[in-house]
Amino acid sequence: MRTAAVTRIPAAEHILLESDVQQVPDLRAARKVHASVAFRSRLRGQFTQLEIIDYYYLAVRARSRSGTLEYVLDLRFVETPCVSRHIAWRWITASLLLTTLACGILQLASSAPQWWQRYSVPLCATVMGAWAMTTLLAAYRTTETVRLLSSVGAARVLDCTGGLGTVRRLRHFMAKVAAHVRLAAAARRTTKAAHLRDEMREHGRLRQIGVLDEPQYESAKARILSKHSPAAAASIG
Repeated sequence: MRTAAVTRIPAAEHILLESDVQQVPDLRAARKVHASVAFRSRLRGQFTQLEIIDYYYLAVRARSRSGTLEYVLDLRFVETPCVSRHIAWRWITASLLLTTLACGILQLASSAPQWWQRYSVPLCATVMGAWAMTTLLAAYRTTETVRLLSSVGAARVLDCTGGLGTVRRLRHFMAKVAAHVRLAAAARRTTKAAHLRDEMREHGRLRQIGVLDEPQYESAKARILSKHSPAAAASIG
């Protein structure tokens, strides 16, 4: 008597098989562009261009020293934009201390002995060089970030980081993104379980095109799976 072999499909693959495939528009063939913005960070060697296309999608073109990445985000699976600011207080304090030290050396040089005057110029030059490097590091590490996270998976799908003023330059555009995120939310699947299956598929697509790495994808998948089982049971009930 032969026993038929039973193949078990992992939960994540089962969800992906159940989800409906919806074609994401090509960012070069958008039917309608609702808003766009571009900004450059010369200090970081980055250029980013964002476009809201076809109501429910955000086209992203990002160039940096590490390469170029172009992709389209489905706004049905994205939370409203969030902003953050990091101030490099330690480097700013160090820059101010070096400035004070350089001024003190110059003041002492006018009334100091001859031997001190001979060494004060190279010492002041050294301090000023350290000040310039410290100030550059303070400017580089003081950042403003506009970020988009997936709605359930909480994966970082967009991260625009620049110096002070980045949030101000992107504020008007991100307000439009938030409006289109609300518009796209109305086009989600009618049940939570179906929406979670679609979001799982979207995370798989973003992993394939290089937006999400493997740890980010696995973390998002775990969050979605933890929400999917109760939602699926509720929809059946």
